[in-house]
Amino acid sequence: MQDVTAVVNDVSDLDFEGWACPVPLRDIPSVVMGHGGGGAMSGELIEHLFLPAYGAAAAAELGDSAVLTVGSGTRLAFSTDSFVVKPMFFPGGSIGDLAVNGTVNDLAMSGATPLFLSTAFILAEGTALSDLGRIAQAVGRAAEDAGVRLVTGDTKVVEHGSGDGVYLNTSGIGVIPPGVDIHARRALPGDAVLVSGDIGVHGVAVMSCREGLEFGTTVESDTAALHGLVAAMLATGTGLHVLRDPTRGGVSASLNEIARASDVGIELVERLLPVPPAVRDACSLLGLDPLQVANEGKLIAIVPAEDADRVLAAMQAHPLGRSACRIGSCVPEHAGMVVAKTGLGGSRVIGLPIGEQLPRIC
Repeated sequence: MQDVTAVVNDVSDLDFEGWACPVPLRDIPSVVMGHGGGGAMSGELIEHLFLPAYGAAAAAELGDSAVLTVGSGTRLAFSTDSFVVKPMFFPGGSIGDLAVNGTVNDLAMSGATPLFLSTAFILAEGTALSDLGRIAQAVGRAAEDAGVRLVTGDTKVVEHGSGDGVYLNTSGIGVIPPGVDIHARRALPGDAVLVSGDIGVHGVAVMSCREGLEFGTTVESDTAALHGLVAAMLATGTGLHVLRDPTRGGVSASLNEIARASDVGIELVERLLPVPPAVRDACSLLGLDPLQVANEGKLIAIVPAEDADRVLAAMQAHPLGRSACRIGSCVPEHAGMVVAKTGLGGSRVIGLPIGEQLPRIC
């Protein structure tokens, strides 16, 4: 029989630095919906398949947008996003304005002023031109409202049965003002955690019309372009450390990503979380956690504690931040984890979602 001790010693001598698994860690041989949910499975797909495959060509920091320096120091934010929401029209919006606002917000989360967008349509054969026209008009209106130009695009059609209506990709470029340094790695113990308003609204709005659910009141998507709100926050002159728009995976995914990137703990106060009654009721009915439900018009801000009141006042003075509030703090304990203090005095871990609670919502 082989000497077990010798085997262990041999393994301990191996250098594991630089090793990379070429496929996601979970024992799943093919793509599943959870790989697109913005949670742990999405992260594994990127870390263990895409990045090793890209090799030296990869230059991704895995934020909402890439920050690129050009010329004599001008910093650009560049982002791309694809939208496959079902249905294409939902209370409060459509895939058209969602695509514009989503990419504008990704740029805004680095402090950038959005300038230019591209639009690429993938159309399923048989899609009604009247529906496509409504979506195109929504794209145009949203771009005008956000003050961005649609400068290039593409259209492809796939055979009937190969797609589902309209899929839409938007990419965007914006300029970051001098002195602005917003990044997921900048959260520090003691920082305040702010949110710009009610959470979980978009996901419930889409799910309610898709599944025919009724909650006594119409839940409308919060889709909106947030760069004006960010500009108001920057105008306070305070040092914003981190901004994120909690889309796929919701507040839970965004805060977990921040905690891991900055190596801090994040502690929420459950009673302070702004979950509207209709969202709470819907999540209770469907067995969902509101913290993991997508938002499309809200942001999370991590700011120094001494600046929190000033930033919060600026947010509340803006139409898209009237309900802004503080929901927690960054702490030195349990680095890389998010916990919530419950109403009973205990704590619960707010984990990174594994897959996707509500597929096809953005």
